[in-house]
Amino acid sequence: MSLLIDAHTFRELVGGRRKGLRAALVRGLLNLLELPYFSVTSLRNFFYDAGIFSTHQLPIPIISVGNLTLGGTGKSPLVAWLGRFFLDHDIQPGIISRGYGQSSSGVNDEFLELAFRLPSIPHRLNRNRVVAARDFLDSFKVDLLILDDAFQHRRIARNLDIVLLDALEPFGYEHIFPRGMLRESITSLCRADVVFLSRADLADEAQRRKIRDRVLTISPNILWGEIVHKPQSLLSFAKTETDISAIHNKRILAFCGIGNPNAFRQTLESCGANVVELIPFPDHHQFRAEDINELEAMAKRKGIDFILCTMKDFVKIDHLISGSIPIQAVLIDIRFLSGETAFRELLKKQL
Repeated sequence: MSLLIDAHTFRELVGGRRKGLRAALVRGLLNLLELPYFSVTSLRNFFYDAGIFSTHQLPIPIISVGNLTLGGTGKSPLVAWLGRFFLDHDIQPGIISRGYGQSSSGVNDEFLELAFRLPSIPHRLNRNRVVAARDFLDSFKVDLLILDDAFQHRRIARNLDIVLLDALEPFGYEHIFPRGMLRESITSLCRADVVFLSRADLADEAQRRKIRDRVLTISPNILWGEIVHKPQSLLSFAKTETDISAIHNKRILAFCGIGNPNAFRQTLESCGANVVELIPFPDHHQFRAEDINELEAMAKRKGIDFILCTMKDFVKIDHLISGSIPIQAVLIDIRFLSGETAFRELLKKQL
């Protein structure tokens, strides 16, 4: 078994679902590789906690949205919700992202999606987020900054740390990368102010309670909440929207280049769609005309009613569309199952 594997196979492997001698040997090797990664992340956190590594204090409030694990947990819909919340309170936010998977034009899928959702909010991509923050202060009049995917980025001090845990794999198979999906130790949640269980509707009440109890054992003062990613409508390239009920009992060809493709499948199935095929691409995939042509040909062969993708994918492919079966994006917003009132009050205190 090659160590150069796709995201689905990697999850099957580290989650223990891939059986056999070769899989066991690879897991054993990954166990050895986990130790140096754990040591580096733990030492780095120790240096920040002890004040040996300094953090930069900025003159405006800083809110971080991040993950404990690799892969997608649905941060973009929450960042979009935060952006709208602050605009509704006459607060002008800015957004800073590291910029994984940037194209030659200097933008990535998250940037394009958030630009579509929040056209009035300036957004900067920069691996050096300190430089990006200073650029904001020099170039824009913003009242606060939202750091996207920044829980592990500790060079900028923040007023509020929000962490999302995916209900499907909240603790990264209990191992730090590369043996599991954790970016750092679970105990790092003690730095968080707010933890949201995303896609909470994909776990039953007993599972959600078990996850919550474990998080609160690590840090009893964390604000706990549960959110779901609610499909609202289908978006065409003509910018027209169709109610999501249109896909009920329809044959769907889905594709996505996100960290957790199975979550997209489950989102579509929760709307009553018949997902005939899900084609996963690597996270932040830069689509080519050949990719789209193959999807359109497959849709015709299989008698597909809709070709659907996420907004992250949709914003990158408008110049590639040529087929007779239209490709549409699923517009998703978050809905709170718990914690919304307390979260709103906490945000207002930051203002």
